[in-house]
Order: sequence, then C-alpha cells, then structure tokens
Amino acid sequence: MMLTRKFFLLLIGLFALTPVKPQSVEELKNEIGRLSERIQELSYQFDIINKNIDDVLWFHKVGDVAFVDKVYIYGPPKWKEENPTAQGAGNPVKFWSYIFIPRSAEPDGKYPLLVFPHGGVHGDFTTYYTHIVRELMAQGYIVIAPEYRGSTGYGRSFQQSIDYGGLEVEDAKASRDYMIENFDIVDKNRVGIIGWSHGGLIALMNIFDHPDDYQAAFAGVPVSDVIARMGYKTQDYRDLYSAEHHIGQTAYENVNEYRRRSPAWNTHKMKNTPLLIHTNTIDDDVNVLEVEHLIKSLKADGKKFDYEIFQAVPGGHSFDRMDTREAIEIRIDIYKFLAKNLNPPDPISGKRSLRKAAYRF
Repeated sequence: MMLTRKFFLLLIGLFALTPVKPQSVEELKNEIGRLSERIQELSYQFDIINKNIDDVLWFHKVGDVAFVDKVYIYGPPKWKEENPTAQGAGNPVKFWSYIFIPRSAEPDGKYPLLVFPHGGVHGDFTTYYTHIVRELMAQGYIVIAPEYRGSTGYGRSFQQSIDYGGLEVEDAKASRDYMIENFDIVDKNRVGIIGWSHGGLIALMNIFDHPDDYQAAFAGVPVSDVIARMGYKTQDYRDLYSAEHHIGQTAYENVNEYRRRSPAWNTHKMKNTPLLIHTNTIDDDVNVLEVEHLIKSLKADGKKFDYEIFQAVPGGHSFDRMDTREAIEIRIDIYKFLAKNLNPPDPISGKRSLRKAAYRF
C-alpha cells in the first residue's frame, strides 16, 4: 500500500527529531576523504562520457571531407610499475589513435603523413581541432592523432600512466610507425609532426630522439623548459608532476629528471629536420621565456631552424589556432612551411583558397 502524504510527512518529522550520533574529527576527515575519492572517480567517468561524445562528433564534423577511424595500438611499457612482479607488468601500454584520411585520396596514391599529438598535461584530441583537421584534409595530408599515455577519457589507470616528456614521445612515434606499416598510401619519406603547447613539446622531442624519421616539424607555443615552468606555475600545477604515479619528485629534489623531459635542454640532439617554432609574448599558459630559452639553446648548438616570436597577438596561448583573420593567415604560413618539405598534393596558396577548400564553398 502506498503511504499517504500525511504519514509520509510524519516519518520525515520523526527522522528529523532523531538524534544523530556525533562524529569525531577523525571520523569526519575519513568521511570527507571517502567523498573526495568518489567525486574524483566520477570525474574519470565524466571524461569517458565526454570522449565518447567527441568520437561521434568527429565523424559529424569532418566526415564529409575525411575517412575517420580510431585504432588501438601500443607503445613501450610503463616508465614506472606499481608492482614490477605483478601479472602483466612490463607489457606494452595500449592506447587509441584517431586517423583522418582525405576522401580525395586515391587508393594507389602516395600521401604525406602528419603526426598530430594533442596538448595538455592531461588532455585529449578534441573537436577543438576540427577546423585545422579540415584544413589539413583540404591539402591532402593523412593525419594520425595519438591519444598517448596520460590522455583523458580512458579512465583512471590510463590517465595515471602519464610520462610527461618521456614515453608519451614514444607513443607518438609508435603511431607514426603504425601508419607506415599498415597503410600503403602513406609515403614514409614525407612524414611530419605538428603540435601546440604540450603537443609542441612532443613534436620537438620526436625530432630530437628520432631525427631520421621526420621530414618536417612545427612546434606552436611549445612547453620548452619544464624546470622554468615549475618556477612560475602554481603549487597545484607542480603537484601534477610530483605525484607518485608520475615523476614522484619535485624539480628541487630531482632537477635532472625535469631537464630530461625539457626540449630546451635537449637541443644538442637535433640534426637536420626542418623545424618551425611559433610563440606569443602574451601567451597566458606557456610563458614566452620558455620558448626564448629553447631558441637560444638551438642557436647555441648551431642548429638551423625557423621561428617567429609574435608580439602581443590577441588570443594568447591559442593565437594561431583560432578562427580570426590573423590566426588563419599565420596558419597559412605554417602550411607553406610544411608544404615546402612534405609536398602535399593540394598546397594552400592563400586565405581564400584555404577556407574555400576546407569548407567547400
């Protein structure tokens, strides 16, 4: 029998009058800890939902110009194992990668490949990059975007397998190798790598560690000096790196580990890969001082490269990824640099042709 409204209200009143057993401070702390853990776990679940939505959106937003796929591949084993003797310890880290192939591609043709790692300490390849992918499709590039270890949208365990500036670099390289091994239409002699922010760091470290495997690289507002970064960022940001599942130490405790992960301290490894670097004096994420250190280090090591330090361009960290006239014109310069070294079938000649080709109007 259903309770009457009156009886239901009576029960609520009795419950409200029932004395609650007081909790000690320690019990309250434990309860708060359990709630915090639950909230954190829910955040991983929301990330998974967001990623599933983005997967659908990719087909919707670029499916008219690209064949879209998502492949499950692997990179090296974890840098640190929680239990090195546990079952499965030492196995390769498995991760997903987006593939975009221009619908204009001929099955018996050969096309240049761009490896496109996303940014963020913990991030993923979202439809934020829709316009750029469309622009690349219009030029005839094949693109692979690795969701390397530490990316969001795949649960706690995968996110905490992060190895910032370390083996995630090898995950990007593994995605390059996968495309060459599995797609005959990819020209192994025309492979580039591009990325902004943390993706720019991955692009730089790839050409430093694998200089013979890339014929061009673009690094936009790249994280360049993780040591300097620890100095001007907040404590919450520093805690991301010193977490036990990540580096596990602060820059003060192990400065060499942070140096190992910083492009500005690894420029001596660069060979002859054509490289373009962009930065912005009003970048609100990667302070221009980091990229200036990178540029000075490359020059000190006698390396040949191209760069531009943009002066207070609106947009800050995103200044050349936006849809503004100035951002589009800057991207055209990026595309011209890539085309000079990768020879895509339909290089862009100007802003009008870029928008017309990318959006088919």
